[in-house]
Amino acid sequence: MGLRTGDEIVVTAMEHHSNIVPWQLVAAQRGAVVRAAPVNDAGELDLEGFRTLLGKRTRMVAVVHLSNALGTINPVKQVAELAHAAGALVLVDGAQSAAHLPIDVQDIGCDFFAFSGHKLFGPTGIGVLWGRESLLDRMPPWQGGGDMIGTVAVEGSTWAPLPAKFEAGTPHIAGAVGLHTAIDFLAGLDQGAVAAHEHDLLAYATERIGSIAGVRLIGTAREKASVLSFTVEGVHPHDLGTVLDADGICIRAGHHCAQPLMRRFGLVATARASFSVYNTRDDVDALAAGVAKAKRLLA
Repeated sequence: MGLRTGDEIVVTAMEHHSNIVPWQLVAAQRGAVVRAAPVNDAGELDLEGFRTLLGKRTRMVAVVHLSNALGTINPVKQVAELAHAAGALVLVDGAQSAAHLPIDVQDIGCDFFAFSGHKLFGPTGIGVLWGRESLLDRMPPWQGGGDMIGTVAVEGSTWAPLPAKFEAGTPHIAGAVGLHTAIDFLAGLDQGAVAAHEHDLLAYATERIGSIAGVRLIGTAREKASVLSFTVEGVHPHDLGTVLDADGICIRAGHHCAQPLMRRFGLVATARASFSVYNTRDDVDALAAGVAKAKRLLA
């Protein structure tokens, strides 16, 4: 990428910390600047605001495909077109989207696409980085060790061809086998039926939870996946999570590794319910009853 002093890396205000902090570290090393594209009140990327950040010093655009905190599905294909028109490379964080959306990196038009194993019902500690061959071929190894070399001499070494050049040392064999199995499981499902099922659960949960007095839904994007974030007036999300847990209802409560986004909405935390192929409307009803119970007990 060849970052130099004054170059810019553009992210969005809804990124997971894992797509902000590494860029901050790179920027600090190279004298570059990280800028964040704004998010509107519905939790959608402000495309016009994003467009205004792109300039001749923009070198990289890193954008989340599906927000883990809001469920917003970003228009990554349009983002890639705008970024490329400005001469920038594009990395898409697909950690959430890989388990919920069909992924076609050629159609998206990105230069890099990354996702993690555990979001696909696979093992932790393993993931995938896809990159354009022409770019990966020009990049130096990020780590040295066994199996990433072509030849080694005291005077210097040559590197193995892709992808081995980036896979130093003994690979995470067990993790790779588990990730392969998880991908096969998901690929074997009827993707259209899965999408319809998750959309039904999201719509039902939005209606049921949103109708409870004192509940504020956070993130109402038009394009959205099966994530429902909300707050309950007078009840801290952590306390809500504790009450629900006692009834066998599992949610996530906190800032969801998205503190800039929480600040955008004037919050420190939300409660987040996520729905997948294994959930039913009965689960949504149980969640609604649990939220009402917590409100009676704590508000």
